[in-house]
Amino acid sequence: MKVYEKESLIKGFLLFFIVIELFLIVILYRHYQLEDEHLGENLFLEMKNYSLFFDDDRFDIDIVDKKKDSKLYELYKDEESLYILVPFSKEDNDLLKVYYPISSYNKTLAKVRDTTFLYFFMLSLVAILISLLFSFYALRPMRDSLKLLEEFIRDIIHDLNTPITSILLNLKMMPQRGEEVESIAISAKAISMLHKNLDTYLRDMKFKKEPLFIKDVVQEQVKFFSSMYDYLDWKIDIEDFSIKSDRNALSRIIYNLLSNACKYNKSTGFIEIIAKDGKLTIRNDSYGIKNPSKLFNRFYKESQRGLGIGLHIVQKLSDELNIKKNIEVNQNIFTINLIF
Repeated sequence: MKVYEKESLIKGFLLFFIVIELFLIVILYRHYQLEDEHLGENLFLEMKNYSLFFDDDRFDIDIVDKKKDSKLYELYKDEESLYILVPFSKEDNDLLKVYYPISSYNKTLAKVRDTTFLYFFMLSLVAILISLLFSFYALRPMRDSLKLLEEFIRDIIHDLNTPITSILLNLKMMPQRGEEVESIAISAKAISMLHKNLDTYLRDMKFKKEPLFIKDVVQEQVKFFSSMYDYLDWKIDIEDFSIKSDRNALSRIIYNLLSNACKYNKSTGFIEIIAKDGKLTIRNDSYGIKNPSKLFNRFYKESQRGLGIGLHIVQKLSDELNIKKNIEVNQNIFTINLIF
């Protein structure tokens, strides 16, 4: 829950920050455009005044021929200057060109641009602070709800532990185990596995690595799932080898992988498990995977079944145990490899 809360806070912050930044970009870009327009308007008025009194050393003059499309007292811009055309004399067709070097204009405009960027930087710092404060404020109800939910689930997990353990112990002590009792035992063990999954998801586990044989851990889970999914074609090829890992955590990983392989398999499908040379491979038939890259994301699921946390637990425990994993999707065949 704490990780989910942290991710939500980051997403909320980024959302608010991006919205504010886009707003600032629009406002400051418009500010820059207006400053550019004001600079041009001021230069026009100053050049027009210069054409009357010739008392400003920033401007130069030249005499040019009058053209058909020449408009008087209008600001022009070319590669070398900004200029206006004013009448030179009534007797001829010459015009007086009052101009301002484009290099000087660009320097002034660059100062405006630098000032605008400085405003943007300073306002962005303010935007970061506002986004953080707003994120904390907006996500506070969700944090409170998540805290209550986490406490509620912890209480349920704690209360379920005793009856589940009692059921499993009493089932083991029964002298006669018919088909009905075996069905109850399988269901009770499934509830126990779900209980352990939730406990693993909520709890910060401490791992105790010790030597263990991969065959024992795999066969324990295969025995459980093959009895429930006996209509699938099970292919087991395990060369036993020893690894150093946490048994409970490794059992959680294999349980969740086999659970997904069974639940999302075809009715005439297969499950193949191969263990050799320090690598465990689980391959199964399926109806196809839409987004393989999202399979290990928390709460992601491609159907309405399940909680969407099984493969996320696999991701979490694999990282803690330094188990490398990779997946392969070939048409409808899904393969995951665990490298110890």
